[in-house]
Order: sequence, then structure tokens, then C-alpha cells
Amino acid sequence: MLPQNLLREDAPLTAEEWARIDETVVRTARNRLVGRRFINIFGPLGSGAQCVPRDVFVGTNMGNASLLGDEDIHPIRVENRTFMPIPSIYKDFRIYWRDIETSRNTGAPLDVSSAAGAASFVADCEDSLILNGDEKLGLEGLTNAERRNSVPLLDWDEPGQAFQNVVNAVQKLVDSGFYGPYAMVVSPVMFAKMQRVYGSTGVLEINQVREIATAGVFQTAVLRDNKVVLVSTGAENLDIAIAQDLITAYLGPDDMNHPFRVLEALVLRIRRPEAICTLEP
Repeated sequence: MLPQNLLREDAPLTAEEWARIDETVVRTARNRLVGRRFINIFGPLGSGAQCVPRDVFVGTNMGNASLLGDEDIHPIRVENRTFMPIPSIYKDFRIYWRDIETSRNTGAPLDVSSAAGAASFVADCEDSLILNGDEKLGLEGLTNAERRNSVPLLDWDEPGQAFQNVVNAVQKLVDSGFYGPYAMVVSPVMFAKMQRVYGSTGVLEINQVREIATAGVFQTAVLRDNKVVLVSTGAENLDIAIAQDLITAYLGPDDMNHPFRVLEALVLRIRRPEAICTLEP
């Protein structure tokens, strides 16, 4: 059921035209989003949810094996609970009244490319929030979370160094007690540097990296320059808490034209920051 405050019934659109906008927005965002491809989703909690608890766990050592099951195994418990704000992410677009009239008079489909553009900007903002955080909102991202692991960044211009760097990062995570599957996110610059044959194997270096980062190797323009981050995936380590998933609202008529808003509300919850390893220059 859609939230009542979206005012969709006030828009001068047919059900078919709304369906066209919704399909375009979701498809565009799905093709662009990176964080949701390897991070668990929690929710949706409802569009009115403005905060969500984040628990930091202790007692996360390995389980015990015993005959009677009466030995102390330090159960997992909450060491600290804080409440995180859930920010709204949005981008507006406009459909002109003459375009609606032209579509209906000619039978041509309504052009909703502006909705696709808005969806792509919302998707980029979501990934930036997940990867880079937002200092103004007091939110951490994967690349700047406190207590994250890190290893020195090697020279990826040298053949084989990207693969060796990933091996080093995974070893750091394993030594910290975090196992696969691992996902890796890199900037486009670093992604391009893995597109070469690895040694005498006859395969690309990125394919060798994918043998280790089995949850996926992703590139996104919201990471700049030489940014690289590896994550031990799993809901026990982190998730995305969603209040309102991606949807389009109507903002009311404006000079006979029709403004709309693509919006969502979510936040990244990092439960165990040590499950993250960045490659630092």
C-alpha cells in the first residue's frame, strides 16, 4: 500500500502512465545501484520512520563444542545501542502539460526520460551515503567508518599488484575473524587498472580478483581516484535500514506543468566496522 502523502491521485496521469514512470524509475535505479547488490536490506519500516536503532555486538568469538552444553560460551549481546537518523534522499523532475496532451492526442507513449534522470541521481546519492557517509548528518560510510581495518595501497600500475593488494586485504580481514563472502567496490580508475592479463595465465587480473571477492567486484563513480574497499558481507556485519523504498510522488501543479519527486529514506547500519577493509595510500 502506497503512503497517502504522495498525492499520486492528484496528478493528471492515468494508471498506465504512472506504471510507466514507476517501471522506469525502478529499472534505472536497479541498473545503477551498487550498495544493495551486496548489503542486506532491513525493512521497509514505513515512510514515517525517522530513526532506527543500531546495535554493536560483543561476545562474537567462535561457538563452543561440548558434551553437555553447559560451558560458558560468551553469548552475543548488545554492548552499545544508538539511534540513527534515517535521511530522505530525493530528486525532482518535471513533466510538461503539453507533453501529456501530445501523448494523448497522438497515441505516442509519454516521455518519462526526466524520471529516469531523477532516479539515477537518487541512486548515486544512495551509494554515496553508503560508501562515503555524510559528515553533515553525522553518518559514516564504508570508506571512513571508525575501527575499520586498512592495508597499504600498492601500485596498481604494476601488473599483479591489484591482485596482491586484495590478497593482503582479505588476509587482514581473516586475521580479524571476518570470513567470506567478500565484496569489493572500487573507483572507475582502479577498475580500469584491473583490465589486463595477469602474468602468464592468459586471464584478466580482475577475474583473478573475483576468485577472492566472490560476492562481487563493483565500480561506481561516487568513489574517486584510488578508492578501494573490501567488505565481509552478512547481516551480522552491516545492513541497509529502509524506511521508504524508492517511489515517485506528485508535488502539485506549477504554472500548468507538473513537478514530481523521486524519493526514498534509508541509512547504512555498520554493526561490526572491523568487517570493512580499505586500501589506504
